Amino acid sequence: MRTDAPVSDVISAPAARSWGRALRALVVELLSTFVPAILIALFINAFLAQSTIVYGQSMEPNLHADQRLMVEKVSYRLHGPRRGDIVVLMDPTGGPIPLIKRVVGLPGERITVAQGRVYVDGMPLDEPYLNQVTQSEGRSWVVPPMQIFVMGDNRSNSKDSRYFGTAPIGTVLGHAIFRFWPMNVLGGLP
Repeated sequence: MRTDAPVSDVISAPAARSWGRALRALVVELLSTFVPAILIALFINAFLAQSTIVYGQSMEPNLHADQRLMVEKVSYRLHGPRRGDIVVLMDPTGGPIPLIKRVVGLPGERITVAQGRVYVDGMPLDEPYLNQVTQSEGRSWVVPPMQIFVMGDNRSNSKDSRYFGTAPIGTVLGHAIFRFWPMNVLGGLP
């Protein structure tokens, strides 16, 4: 065999076809594995669940900055948000980062903040997840149809419905149900 021969002369035609078939089989195998996996992941993220990161301190002491949450997207297709749910919603003020807040008021209800507490239609709201009083003394809001009133658990440091008003239910991206990072706080949400 000549050492200065072109590569096509060195590799026989049957060997080249064998390499071509093996390469084609590898590409088909990779595509048949990864394309469905990517499509399934996109489907899950778009319609069933997604993860999100907590930004800021507005949900302390229950959620802290940089914690990771699992957000399910199915239940609100069957029913609306419920009082006490922690929801992820688009920022009603147009900010780029979704907000994480707790549902306090539902459509048709009058929400009043007085004496350091939240009242729903004149009745004090039981909020065992709080460790502080609620500011905005003497203010009252009526929640319109297809809207919710949301507040952060850190009432003294939360941009919420006291600031931007009620939020359209259509801006809710999902219901936060599970904390998965860091591992020492793994579990359901309060």
